[in-house]
Amino acid sequence: MINYIIRRVLIMIPTLIAVSVLVFVVIQLPPGDIITSRLQELQAEGQDISEEQIAALRARYHLDDPMLVQYFKWIGGFLQGDMGYSVMYGQSVNNLIWERLGYTLLITSTATLLTWLVAFPVGIYSALRQYSALDYAATLAAFVGLATPNFLLALVLMYLGYEWFGIAVGGLFSPEYASAPWSLAKFGDLLGHLWIPAVVVGTAGMAGLMRIMRANLLDELGKPYVTTALAKGLGPVRLVIKYPLRIAINPFISTVGWMLPHLISGSAITSVVLSLPTTGPLLLDSLRNQDMYLAGSFLLMLSVLTVIGTLLSDILLAIADPRIRYE
Repeated sequence: MINYIIRRVLIMIPTLIAVSVLVFVVIQLPPGDIITSRLQELQAEGQDISEEQIAALRARYHLDDPMLVQYFKWIGGFLQGDMGYSVMYGQSVNNLIWERLGYTLLITSTATLLTWLVAFPVGIYSALRQYSALDYAATLAAFVGLATPNFLLALVLMYLGYEWFGIAVGGLFSPEYASAPWSLAKFGDLLGHLWIPAVVVGTAGMAGLMRIMRANLLDELGKPYVTTALAKGLGPVRLVIKYPLRIAINPFISTVGWMLPHLISGSAITSVVLSLPTTGPLLLDSLRNQDMYLAGSFLLMLSVLTVIGTLLSDILLAIADPRIRYE
């Protein structure tokens, strides 16, 4: 296992170098750049900027340098912890990401926890009580959850919240607490709003994991070793927990690989619909406006987290499942 981890870490280095080059090239592919986009916005507002000001802006952000020089300046700063400067927002990328990261982690962590708490026991019960009333109900709910886009569910909840309860479902705070200093009342207001994005973001993952757990456990329960163990007098509850469940839980462990980047990126479209102060809309705006340093740093950070998450998944799978031996 130690040799495997060392090999994987060494492979991660050229992988991330290749990903960083690919990210940088993809961001540069569309015609124009952030200065061009910014000029179009100012012209639409009726403002004019001289050629000297445009040249000064391009020189300030090194946009006239060769692409190779721009790449090394960007990646060199990233390795030193400096993600660059966002032209679109007029501040450093570090500040933009960190000020929204807390809310993003809170929402996605809550959604992930909710997903596991529901999908895990319901999937097990559906497998153990196949074709029961609850199994049919869980299957129906799972299919509806898989078929319903998150942003559509968010719109439905916003409508029902306003029509039935007279509350504005959106954001993480009520208007009176949005700019107020932190207090116990503001924290309670945050918890009152948190369940809505958590349910919306976690619905699709909850439905998928529920079906996977049910299918995997049913597959294990039909194998000969389960019949043999029952014939030898091993209790059903102990048998399920000790053997089939330990194998069927593998999909939950493997989700760590994509859970880490998802904690940062969040659900961008859902965040836009619900007006959430997360990093998802920030990434969407940076890509749309070709904000090189903000978009590139975001995508590279997600790539790093994906590679690290995949390694953690492989290690945890080897620990949980004795059949997996990477050597």
